Amino acid sequence: MSRGGKPKHLSDPERRCIATGEAQPKRGLIRFAVSPDKKIVPDVLEKLPGRGIWVGSDRAALEKAVAKGLFSRAARETVDVPDTLVSDVEALLAKRLIDGISMARKAGKAVAGYEKVKSWLGRDEARILFQASDGSERGKSKLHAPGGRGSFFEVLTASELGLSFGRERVIHAALGFGGLTERIREDAIRLSGVRDLDGGSATEEVNKTI
Repeated sequence: MSRGGKPKHLSDPERRCIATGEAQPKRGLIRFAVSPDKKIVPDVLEKLPGRGIWVGSDRAALEKAVAKGLFSRAARETVDVPDTLVSDVEALLAKRLIDGISMARKAGKAVAGYEKVKSWLGRDEARILFQASDGSERGKSKLHAPGGRGSFFEVLTASELGLSFGRERVIHAALGFGGLTERIREDAIRLSGVRDLDGGSATEEVNKTI
């Protein structure tokens, strides 16, 4: 059992990415489904009916799947792939992450603001440090991540972090330990792979967080 009472991943089912051909735990991939009108639909909640089509949570992999017609090949029929598919996936992942942090706040497992975050970090109560990607580097450098795998992210803007806390802008936020936080961490890693942060490669950004 990990701290917070959540079991570690012992047998996470694997799926094969249609872009790379590699099999990996499905928590690191994005599921797509074919709608009744033969359109490819992102299924980040993994609840839509039908056979799933999986792509790694990496912007380059998604762009390759769109450009090379790999969705139709995987579906074994001609399907309509929206031109906005990659940006749609990014928006859905961002919303899921924002909603998750909001849930953690309501459960008393998340705080925002420099002083509160600093206090949690000082008492080893923080599992993850979030800092706004567009926040002041000078201000952000004064806080240090808790340490450990996936303990720091700069994947949301100040306005996006603010949505999680009912504020206009948030620069610093911290999440405590627990199962919900671990789910949020995985969502943050997936968004890090899809979102083009500062023009850098998606793979490099994911590696920084894990």
